[in-house]
Amino acid sequence: MGTGVMPVWELPQTARLGSRRLEPTFDLDIQLVERCVSGDEGAWEDLVKTHTRRVYSICYRFVGKDSEAQHLTQEVFLRLFRTLPSFRAGQGSFTVWLSRMTRNLLIDNYRRTRQERITDSIEEQLPMLEQRSVGAGSRADALVAGREASELLQAALQRLSPELRETVILRDLEEMEYKEIAETLGVPEGTVKSRLNRGRAELARVLRKHQPGGLRP
Repeated sequence: MGTGVMPVWELPQTARLGSRRLEPTFDLDIQLVERCVSGDEGAWEDLVKTHTRRVYSICYRFVGKDSEAQHLTQEVFLRLFRTLPSFRAGQGSFTVWLSRMTRNLLIDNYRRTRQERITDSIEEQLPMLEQRSVGAGSRADALVAGREASELLQAALQRLSPELRETVILRDLEEMEYKEIAETLGVPEGTVKSRLNRGRAELARVLRKHQPGGLRP
């Protein structure tokens, strides 16, 4: 790639959760990568814009905090900028390659911060959610309920082990195919399905435990 400074970018509003991702085409990715490697900064900006929402979504679902997810998203693209020349189209799709890079960075970050990390648990978030529900009363609408459900789901995801969490995120939230997930995680498809089943079961157990009416006194 060229020797110029990587263009500064900001996380666009379309990267926020709730907006559906636009699936880039394989050929377009390859063209952008080739142009990036040849030093085309405009192509780099296009590549970042195309994949930012997906990378941010994976990061946010994994860590559960917007600021940390934005920081990790930038780290992913910094790593991508340095390693892009090593991508080989014949070895698979760029999307899977980038997802694998994102996953590896998240696992590295998880291991690095494991001892010092203070993760908000469901128990810590429930009082806030319950207070919102009571305060809203009859004025509560579908938007509020949906936001609270999303927050509860995000808190529940943090209770899963990293290997189960990443599998649930990639399959159920990012809608990746089993084959793509297997390539991203570097495990057989059977392992992906096994982890997914375990992850879904554990997630359902945690959510049931903390549903209204099912809370412990």
